[in-house]
Amino acid sequence: MNAELQKQPAHESVYRGMRTMILGGDFAPGQAVTIQGLVELLGAGMTPVREAIRRLISEGALQFQGNRRVSVPELTLSQIDEILYARTALEPELARRAAQKITAAHIHELRSIDDALNAAIARGDVKAYLLQNYRFHMTLYSVAEAGVLLPLVQALWLRSAPSLRVMCGRFGTQNLPDMHIEALDALRAGDGEAAAEAIRQDIAQGLENVRAVLVGD
Repeated sequence: MNAELQKQPAHESVYRGMRTMILGGDFAPGQAVTIQGLVELLGAGMTPVREAIRRLISEGALQFQGNRRVSVPELTLSQIDEILYARTALEPELARRAAQKITAAHIHELRSIDDALNAAIARGDVKAYLLQNYRFHMTLYSVAEAGVLLPLVQALWLRSAPSLRVMCGRFGTQNLPDMHIEALDALRAGDGEAAAEAIRQDIAQGLENVRAVLVGD
């Protein structure tokens, strides 16, 4: 674990470490997750690993299957449709609210994150792309200061991240949707509706690609 995580209580650092692994696509849909395996992988104790698994199950990022078996959820087409509906309802609203409060410093930070994302795309680094994409969206949404909406959106990202990794592997990083420039231009112009629409299209394109992979399988 990195130094920043090690400064936190063990249960929190393990939870955040596992959460980052899920968001980065380190776990595949349907993959079994064991306490002992995570203890060895993370170099952590069994108690904080159990607590992290419990929290991630409550957030929908992992699922309990009985007989003490835990796995990464495999999304169905119906669930993709639900996630698409929820994300395209909530995230454009967060972008719209953020546009009312955003500063030049926020936009500079978002531009830097998007530069890192583009560099990940250029070198074909899927994990870095996924993490920088998540960072871009959450940095933008945090500006909205919406304490009810943001945790809902974060849970939806956790649930869909492993399937997004599969989609990225299938399509390649050069063919991934990215409406961030359009969103940034709208934010600079103070146009909340245009920012919301750019985010809506960004989400819809990505999840439609996930749907295409599931249909193809």
